Amino acid sequence: MKKRFSMKRTMDVGITYLILLAVAFVFFFPCLWLILASFSASGSIYSFEGFFPSSYSLATFQKLFTDTALYNYPKWFLNTLYIASGSCVLGTFLTILTAYTMSRFEFRMRKPMMKTTMVLGMFPSFMSMTAVYLLMTQFGLINQRWGLILIYAAGAPMGYLTQKGFFDTIPKAIDEAAKIDGATSMQIFTKINLPLSRPIIVYTALTSFTWPWSDFILPKLLLKEKDFYTVAVGLMSLDETEFARFAAGSVFIAVPIVILYFFLVKDMVNGMASGAVKG
Repeated sequence: MKKRFSMKRTMDVGITYLILLAVAFVFFFPCLWLILASFSASGSIYSFEGFFPSSYSLATFQKLFTDTALYNYPKWFLNTLYIASGSCVLGTFLTILTAYTMSRFEFRMRKPMMKTTMVLGMFPSFMSMTAVYLLMTQFGLINQRWGLILIYAAGAPMGYLTQKGFFDTIPKAIDEAAKIDGATSMQIFTKINLPLSRPIIVYTALTSFTWPWSDFILPKLLLKEKDFYTVAVGLMSLDETEFARFAAGSVFIAVPIVILYFFLVKDMVNGMASGAVKG
């Protein structure tokens, strides 16, 4: 009986691992193909033999950063870094403040505001693109990188519920004890709750950074000149014969995000898991 049970369990584990390996391969293969395509010597997708290039070279990456007369990838990269960093700092600040306010303070419109933001969050963001474009036109913010920062940062607090859930897990008795000792609300926030909130701050900063880092729709809508393009918009403007450059640019733009995730993944997972405990 034990032997039969052991064999059945071994088969179940083996099948599970085979399924997981198959799923991993399905997701990994496009990444592998893109990386190999970035080393294509010809630069064109039409020279591929089946899925993969016929010959390989490092010249594509050199060309990506040196041949900037028509496609200025370094400029696009710096534009993207500027927009993503500004959105990260301002968006994280606004989201943490919103979540802390909703978690720690009681006021009349608190629950209706929470319900309203949950309903609005169900609608896709591209539904507001026409209104955003008209507003940016009226304020003269077309081809302005900081205009994108304002839009990203203003939209970030709409996703405050995870952060609020994290603050809900911090006992309010700590706040009450600090008040008895004479601490103000600002001191409680900055000296007690913020040091305890590093995981959720890291999670918020990463999500606030990655959204503008990879976004295409909004920069395409508001940035009309090539010198103001982000990487996503710039790569989509490449000619079809420049596929290797497109692949190389896509691989390089993923490197900073991968590095950040490797260094901060522990705090990010802890913040996400803790924030999901309460709503």
